[in-house]
Amino acid sequence: MPGLTGAAWRRLVSAFGTPAAVLVQSQLALSQVVDSRLAAAILGQSNSAAAESALDWASKPRRAILTMQDPRYPALLRETPDPPPLMYAAGRIELLERPAIAIVGSRNATAQGMRNAEAFARALSTAGICVASGMALGIDAAAHRAALEAVGSTVAVLGNGIDVVYPRRNADLLQQVFAAGLVVSEFPLGTPPLATNFPRRNRIISGVARGCLVVEAALASGSLITARSAVDMGRDVFAIPGSIHSPLSRGCHHLIKQGAKLVETASDVLEELGMQIGAQAPPVESEDGVAAEKQAVLAALGHDPCDIDTLVLRTRMPIEELLSVLTQLEIDASVSRNRDGSYQRLH
Repeated sequence: MPGLTGAAWRRLVSAFGTPAAVLVQSQLALSQVVDSRLAAAILGQSNSAAAESALDWASKPRRAILTMQDPRYPALLRETPDPPPLMYAAGRIELLERPAIAIVGSRNATAQGMRNAEAFARALSTAGICVASGMALGIDAAAHRAALEAVGSTVAVLGNGIDVVYPRRNADLLQQVFAAGLVVSEFPLGTPPLATNFPRRNRIISGVARGCLVVEAALASGSLITARSAVDMGRDVFAIPGSIHSPLSRGCHHLIKQGAKLVETASDVLEELGMQIGAQAPPVESEDGVAAEKQAVLAALGHDPCDIDTLVLRTRMPIEELLSVLTQLEIDASVSRNRDGSYQRLH
């Protein structure tokens, strides 16, 4: 029913007992609980065709419409101030029973931000934690992709109908999440991706999770809305710091100033939540000359982008030798080369 918010739905069901009982009330009785225009719409508008279409959609394998009375409805979300009366779900519905952490961030993420999102999501999923995000471009998509690689898998919360593909560039990823993860939406079938939908979507992302990790965000971004929603729900908020010169670090730095927990590894997140992470990769050996050279270059790089001329000065290596070591570090996934030719340490 257009205009029927979750809060109005809860008032009606609280007053009359069941959704079925609401539909047999008089307009006068309904007007004592909700706005008179909404009361008239409830009694005067037939949505039976849309309801039949939704039930037909839910009759297919790996699909369901979860009401708040359904035992599969996320317990954490049910306890929030504004839980959706129902959710459309497609995929592995059992993932809603797993502990989850939300990972959100900028749609226009940097290469380093994307790598950070992937690294955290992969490590959390390996530890059996489900990663929740919003299927947007950038950080969301990176988190979903990496989480699919491990046992924790991922939940994608949409800001449109579950049968609507948005953004189009994530069409293949959406199919992968449906196959190996879970897709959910509170919006009726066919609902387009309206701007007003996404703040409502964000409260579900934070609502199903025990904590919210912001990877990269500008000061004015939807990620901060999700973080504020998490705070309102009593969830832990985590933020990855970045360069003071990057606009996409300012949102994270603002959150840290406001009390969010600064994190550098997935272990930081899990330790804060009292969880355990699986075995970590062993540290790089530095017993032979090649490994020692790698360590020297990594130390010279630091954690900010660095151009080749500066690296030559810092390491005092011949440029041919330095480029050879950098190539090996790229193969090891320890270093990446940025578009401007500078190098960036990855861990």
